[in-house]
Amino acid sequence: MPIPSPPDPHGIAVMVLVLVALVLFTRKRIPLETSSLAILALLVMGFELFPYVGRDGTAIHAVDFLHGFGHEALISVCALMVAGQGIVRTGALEPIGRSLSRLWSFSPKLSLLLTLLVGASLSAFVNNVPVVVLLMPILISISLRTGNAASGILMPMGFATLVGGMTTTIGTSTNLLVVSIAADMGLRRLAVFDFFLPAALIGGLAVIYLWLAAPLLLPRRQAPLADTSPRLFSGDLRVEAGGYADGKTLSEVIAKTGGHLRIIEFRRPSGLSMAPLPDAVLRGGDRLEVRDTPQNLKEFEEAIGARLYTGNHPVDDDHPLSAEDQQIAEIVVTQGCPLDGSTLSRARFADIYKLVTLALHRAGSTVRTFREGISDIRLGIGDVLLVQGPSDQISAMKKAGDFLVLDATADLPRTRKAPVAIAIMVGVVLAAATGVLPIAIGAVCGVLAMLLTRCISWRDGTRALSVSVIMIVVASLALGTALVKTGGADYLARLFVAAAAGGSPGVALSGLMLVMAILTNIVSNNAAAVIGTPVAMGIATQMNLPAEPFVLAVLFGANMSYATPMAYKTNLLVMNAGGYSFGDFVRVGGPLTVMMWLGLSWLLPRLYGL
Repeated sequence: MPIPSPPDPHGIAVMVLVLVALVLFTRKRIPLETSSLAILALLVMGFELFPYVGRDGTAIHAVDFLHGFGHEALISVCALMVAGQGIVRTGALEPIGRSLSRLWSFSPKLSLLLTLLVGASLSAFVNNVPVVVLLMPILISISLRTGNAASGILMPMGFATLVGGMTTTIGTSTNLLVVSIAADMGLRRLAVFDFFLPAALIGGLAVIYLWLAAPLLLPRRQAPLADTSPRLFSGDLRVEAGGYADGKTLSEVIAKTGGHLRIIEFRRPSGLSMAPLPDAVLRGGDRLEVRDTPQNLKEFEEAIGARLYTGNHPVDDDHPLSAEDQQIAEIVVTQGCPLDGSTLSRARFADIYKLVTLALHRAGSTVRTFREGISDIRLGIGDVLLVQGPSDQISAMKKAGDFLVLDATADLPRTRKAPVAIAIMVGVVLAAATGVLPIAIGAVCGVLAMLLTRCISWRDGTRALSVSVIMIVVASLALGTALVKTGGADYLARLFVAAAAGGSPGVALSGLMLVMAILTNIVSNNAAAVIGTPVAMGIATQMNLPAEPFVLAVLFGANMSYATPMAYKTNLLVMNAGGYSFGDFVRVGGPLTVMMWLGLSWLLPRLYGL
């Protein structure tokens, strides 16, 4: 087959913009929402400044590319994210978590299999992020109690939720987008369980691989902050008469320590407590209440000519520094938590939660300690904070459900609203599965029910929404529309068919799925799916074949986010918590991707008679 002639200048410009988008979406330093908005702005400005009239005489208006903000797929995605937050906030999945936690003490091997199956099953109906957030503390708690590294079980659990998410139309936002776009282009609207059979059959093999092979392929890794022990101790620095600090202001004393000395309270010998104001003048016998690492406290003692005390005794072997009722815990930044996209200082984390941040770990970077300006670093999904504070404060934070707290316990929040939240979510799924209501309408009604029954508040709902997901969906929908209307999608489809000339329909389907699998591990899975769906429809038209199997090839390929940690946000969560390297994802996720691709490439053509 000859190579097709390229489309008109508008079509070429749109394809170039698609390439620019795919490059921008891989840039870690540029927020995904910023990249999406930039692409959307370039697209609408281009078509506004250079109007386009299609071959059928229909004009394309720039404002048409903004319709993604009201697209049925985006409404469904947002409504399901909010409804899923009701499941999280009420602790509706807590009984499952407790049952799994108890079972691990009897049979770890069987428990791992059951954990994988539960994670995959839940992710078929609930966004997999809250499922991972539910299971991570349980698995880490188990690893701490048994003395085994969590690295052997966290990644298999995360991948199992991804496998389960591709079995239904509501399992992931990617599925919803592909189904909605294909329906807009004339394909029958796929119901909730229409592609459950092929996904479940190959997904079952994937779960067996994750159960038996994956733990053997993963090296033993320590949690990223496990060996970082900057525990803070409390003590008093007593100003020595005639020493450096005697007669100096607090600001001068702090400057002497390089600005590192942090004074909690300032007491005179008479017992009078004073605010640690910068211009307060110190005298012999004054006590400065401080909290820091033992090494730093000793350095402060020498620098300012003071004596370090614990209670009424100088610090020595018989009277060590005190850290009473202080607990160390790790906090993982998850989607929708108060720290996502913010900084510790901007979120007033220390003031609100009364915790000291000791260290920060981020994938691909070294551990930063609290001396290195952690408070001004913009945090993102997957970042791990090591914090210290009163045990009751950490317990209250865990029960509030605003943060994913990892420590040696597995306490999970649960409220009396949990059965109500489950009933509402079941109703949403059943309404969509039976065709009573479209998923967009059913999900919106489910959100209203969650609000009316007080399973969630409006504050919970807004926090459940992800700006990055919304913006990349809108930008991708705009690019997909532009590709279709300018003939770019048709050109790419003809180019693909020409490249696959002489091959069977099954080979073309397999090649399309492989391209999507590669793209989804490099750029956003939603972007890959939205751009790939019109191309899949064009390929089916060019080959005079049914479009459904090719659309499913895009859907399944775009869900194979296993080979890189940046492919999906749950990968980042387990990467940081488990201490994995990039190579660990390639080692385990690479074979899983190949297994899923080969299995579905064999099964789909047989199911659809290709």
